[in-house]
Amino acid sequence: MPDLLFYTNPQSRGQIVRWMLEEVGAPYETRILDYASTLKEEPYLSINPMGKVPAIQHRGKVVTEVAAICCYLADAFPEAGLAPEPSDRADYYRFIFFASGPIEAAFSNRAAGWEPTPERQRMFGYGNFDLAIATMAKMLEGRTYICGDRFTAADLYVGSQLGFMLMFGMLEPRPVFNDYVARVTDRDPYRRAKELDAQAAEEMKQSAAQ
Repeated sequence: MPDLLFYTNPQSRGQIVRWMLEEVGAPYETRILDYASTLKEEPYLSINPMGKVPAIQHRGKVVTEVAAICCYLADAFPEAGLAPEPSDRADYYRFIFFASGPIEAAFSNRAAGWEPTPERQRMFGYGNFDLAIATMAKMLEGRTYICGDRFTAADLYVGSQLGFMLMFGMLEPRPVFNDYVARVTDRDPYRRAKELDAQAAEEMKQSAAQ
């Protein structure tokens, strides 16, 4: 078994992890799973009983959840320089987990056509969609990258989330978001990841047509 296995579907949040793997630069093997079959069957359910992608297996250890995978890979491959020193990780963790918590929940609920009523907003970690987005805009204002002048896994994760929302019209195209996403995705590993996922999607399409 290879040291690093990547389980994904090219039309999933696995695209974020693919980008992270290309940034890391370590060799990995990809296992493409189909939503209608292999994703909900063994042996994959032994990897992630939720039947969700992405997941990785590194030296026999399984990691699921996109934010956790990004943080894990940044630590497992420090030579890639994708995480600040531990003493300088306040913004790094703050942004990653704000995006994976409040922003993800606000976006998912909005996409499903639901938002908490005003009297119930304090029950939810994000309050309401507009508050979560305005907070992210304020946090990004005046920053080149999240951790000073260097690209990290926090930029990869946050940029991916915001880019996805912009692409599908779920986010007002403010300059602070447009400029940030354009800056952090202007990287060769990002372009390689997109090409690999596009190729995998086309191969799945051709296989289904046969």
